[in-house]
Amino acid sequence: MPAHLLLRLEAPLMSFGTTAVDHRRPVQAWPAVSMLTGLLANALGWERSDNVALDRLQARIRWAARIDRPGTLLNDFQTAQLGKDDRGWTTRGVVETRGGGDAAYNSPHLRYRDYRADASVLVALRLEPETEPPTLADLAAALDTPKRPLFLGRKGCLPATRISRGILEAADAVEALDQAPAIPDGEVPSAAAVYFNVGAAEVMPQHRVHQTSDERRFSLDVHAGRQQVFERVRKVTP
Repeated sequence: MPAHLLLRLEAPLMSFGTTAVDHRRPVQAWPAVSMLTGLLANALGWERSDNVALDRLQARIRWAARIDRPGTLLNDFQTAQLGKDDRGWTTRGVVETRGGGDAAYNSPHLRYRDYRADASVLVALRLEPETEPPTLADLAAALDTPKRPLFLGRKGCLPATRISRGILEAADAVEALDQAPAIPDGEVPSAAAVYFNVGAAEVMPQHRVHQTSDERRFSLDVHAGRQQVFERVRKVTP
C-alpha cells in the first residue's frame, strides 16, 4: 500500500485562502494544494523563483484533509494611511512603489482578511511518483528541521504544534485519515468532514463536489484553472 505523510495544521489563526475579489481575502475549510506546496517548499528552503520544481511538486501531491476542529471564522479589517512616497513590502520580494496625485492618498488603504481561529486539521498526502525526489521522507525531515520559519497560509499564522506526524501506509489518503487517531476535543475521525483532491481517493456518488482554483501557476505567480475537490460530508450524531 502507498505511504502517506500526516500533517497536523493547528494554530491560533490559520488562513486557507480561496479566490480573492478586490481587497477581500476569504478562506475555505481545507488547505489548497498550492498552500501545501508552499509550506513544503518553504521547509525545503526553495525560493519562489524555483518555478519548475514548485509546479512539479504541486502536480505530484495527492492529499486529503480531515477537519478535526473547524474553529471560528474571524474577519480582520485592516487600514493603513499610505503616502505617495511610501514603499510596500510584497511576498514576491519586489518593493511596491506608488503613484498618483496627492488627493489619491487622502483616504486609507483598506483590507479585509478572513481567518479560522482555533481550528485543527489533519492532512494525509502522498506523492506520485513515490520515488522521485523530494520523497515523503525528505518532506518529513524538512518539516522537522525547516530551512525557514513555517506559517499556515499567511506569515502571521504560526503553527502551534509540530506539523509532521509520521508516515503510514494506507490504500488511499482518506483511509489514512480514518486510521489516524482523533484529537482530545475533536470530531470522531469517521464522522469528521473530509476533503480530497482528484486521485487521492475513490470518489463516491454521495461525495459533494467543489469547483475550485486551488492550483497555482508558479511561473506566472497566479492561481489558474478549475479543479475539483471532493467532500465526504460530516456525519451528524443524533
